[in-house]
Amino acid sequence: MLNEKMVGLGTARSVIRELFEYGNQRAAVVGRENVFDFSLGNPSVPAPASVNETIVDLVQTSDPVLLHGYTSAPGAQDVRDAIAASINRRQGTSFSGKNLYMTCGAAASLTCSLNGLCLPGDEVIVIAPYFPEYQVFIEHTGAKMVLVPADTEAFQIDFAALEERITDKTKCLIVNSPNNPCGVVYSEETIQTLAQLLRTKEQAYGHPIYLISDEPYREIVFDGAFVPYLTKYYDDTLVCYSYSKSLSLPGERIGYVLVPDECADAELVFAAVAGAGRALGYVCAPSLLQRVAARCCEDTSDLSVYAENRRLLLDGFREMGIDCVTPGGTFYAFPKTLEPDDVAFAEKAKSLDLLVVPGSGFGCPGFVRVAYCVPTEQIRRSLPVFRKLADLYRK
Repeated sequence: MLNEKMVGLGTARSVIRELFEYGNQRAAVVGRENVFDFSLGNPSVPAPASVNETIVDLVQTSDPVLLHGYTSAPGAQDVRDAIAASINRRQGTSFSGKNLYMTCGAAASLTCSLNGLCLPGDEVIVIAPYFPEYQVFIEHTGAKMVLVPADTEAFQIDFAALEERITDKTKCLIVNSPNNPCGVVYSEETIQTLAQLLRTKEQAYGHPIYLISDEPYREIVFDGAFVPYLTKYYDDTLVCYSYSKSLSLPGERIGYVLVPDECADAELVFAAVAGAGRALGYVCAPSLLQRVAARCCEDTSDLSVYAENRRLLLDGFREMGIDCVTPGGTFYAFPKTLEPDDVAFAEKAKSLDLLVVPGSGFGCPGFVRVAYCVPTEQIRRSLPVFRKLADLYRK
C-alpha cells in the first residue's frame, strides 16, 4: 500500500508547470517564437560573470576532496561566517555564522523551518496572494493553513482580516516580500503594524508566534524600493533565503535559514530546523555552491533587464486599459482580468498562445500572473497579442 497523499502530489502538477509544459508542446507545433510563455519564474538573465569565474577558480585551486566533499551538516563554517558578515554590512545587523543553516534553496529553507516549528493541529497563516506550494509544505507537517484574503487595492495586508485569523493555535505566519505573484513590496508601515499585532497576540496567548520571511526576491527591486529586514522589527523571525533569483541560479538549489539570537528559544529553534533538515534528507547543502554563494552573495544578475521588461509591460497594459498594481520588485506583474473568471480569461489568452497563470491558484481570483523574466524582445512581440486579447472583451 502506497502513501496515497504522496501519489496524489506526484501525479497532480501545478497549474504553473502544466502551462509551461503546454507551451513546450505548442512550440513544437507553431514555433517557439509564436508562443508567448509567461508561466514560469525562471530567470532569463544569466548569472553574473563572478559566478562562473568563482566556480572556475574553486575547481582549479581547491583541494577537490574538500571542494566536493561533505561539509558540516548546517554548512561550512567559513561559508556561514562570510554570509553572516555580508548580511551585517548590508542590513546593519549583528549575526554570526552560528545563526545560519545552509539549505538546498528556498523550498528546503521553508520546509525545514515549518517542519521544525509545527506540530499536527497547529495553524500557519498565509496572506494572499501566495506561492501555491506553501499549502503543500504546511500540510505535510500536519498543521493547517489559514488564509488571509488579499487586499486587492494595494496588496499590502488586510489587518482586520489577519487579526480575526490569529488564534491560540497559530504557530507561525509566512510573509513574502517582494511578493510572488504580485511583485508588491510590503511598506515599512505595514511591517511595523504587523510586528506590533504579533507581539500583542504573543502576550495574549502566552507563546511565541514565529514570523517566517520568505525572501528570494529581496534584491530584485525597482525605483529604489525599500525592503525592510524583518528581524529588525520583530524578534521571533526566521529568514528563508535563496540565491536562485538574485544570482539566476534556480537549478543549483542553494540558500539558507537564518535564526536570530533574539528569537524565542533560538537555540532550540535552530536545533529544530537542523533536525528537520536531517529528517527530510537536506543535510549538507551542495558544497561547491555553498562556496560560490559565500563569494558572490553581494552580486546580482543584470536587473536592468527586468526593469525594462516591467516598463514595457506596464506601459502596454495602461494603453490597453488593463489595471495592474505597479510591482515594486520581483519579475512578476499581476494584472486584473477583464472578466471576473480569471481561469476563463487565462484560457482565452491560451487560445492566442499567450500563457498567463490564473490568480485563483495564488488564492486571489480575478487576476493573472505574468512572469516577465523573459527576453525583452518577447515582451515587445507579445504586446500586440495582449492587445488582441483586450479587444476580444471590448467587442
